[in-house]
Amino acid sequence: MSNRIEPIDHGSEFGIASDQSTPERSREREWKRLERDRFVRESRVEGTAEDGDVVKTGTTTVAVAGTDGVVLAADTRASIGGGRFVANRTTQKIEPIGDRAAVAFSGSVSDAQSFVRQLRAEARLYQLEHGRSMTLESLATLAGGLVRRGPYRVLDLLLAGVEDDAVGSLKSNADTDDSKDVRTAVYDIGPGGGVMTTDYAASGSGMQLAYGALEGAIGVESDADRTVAGLRPIVAGAVRSATARDTASGDGMTLATITADGLELERFGDLEAVEADATVGGGGRTGGEEREEVN
Repeated sequence: MSNRIEPIDHGSEFGIASDQSTPERSREREWKRLERDRFVRESRVEGTAEDGDVVKTGTTTVAVAGTDGVVLAADTRASIGGGRFVANRTTQKIEPIGDRAAVAFSGSVSDAQSFVRQLRAEARLYQLEHGRSMTLESLATLAGGLVRRGPYRVLDLLLAGVEDDAVGSLKSNADTDDSKDVRTAVYDIGPGGGVMTTDYAASGSGMQLAYGALEGAIGVESDADRTVAGLRPIVAGAVRSATARDTASGDGMTLATITADGLELERFGDLEAVEADATVGGGGRTGGEEREEVN
């Protein structure tokens, strides 16, 4: 009988060799792995130190297609930890893509900034290679592909715009004879890259409240004015309603109006005055407002 002491396998647990691992210990290790992965996922969403303090926008974004253009709106509050701490009060969550399209985003700010740069670059490269801009449908498909294949962990998008109506193309359901030679569209692009076309959409932590306001104003049975002038106060009101109850949304608002003539981006620092300005079509000046035109 040998007196030699066998070395302990350092890959084992409690001195039990790896090849002697019991089913109970295997299940325990698998459970620990799943718990670790779940913790990492939750950390990324909540913006904890495990993910480098990712700034997450709780957000309310809205986009509506009308007969002569589209209107997008978003609040300007950026928060950490699902709305528990306000990190920034002047975050712009609507970005132009070309001169007649824009994207509104909710999710990680860093993901959104990186995504917008890449989408703009791809759209510009297409324009240089083909001598014309991408169609809205192609732009939405590209955006969905970038989200699906890219490194973006928390990103939810609304893409909307106006384009010349080509032969055989389908106009928005909101279109009437007044829309003439333009096509308007809104695309809801989910975190998984899925692309859905719709007449109106809301996204972010305040989306339920915004949808309630939208359904009441421009639902199926509604005879509301579907021109850009008529939609501006409705869209602004939907975001305003969400900020009243959603703690992750608030502070100011960005309002984008896109027609065949181009894109106009307005920034408001006072939510109370936004709807009044939107009702008069931007003719009145309110405190803290900035205006930018993209033609």
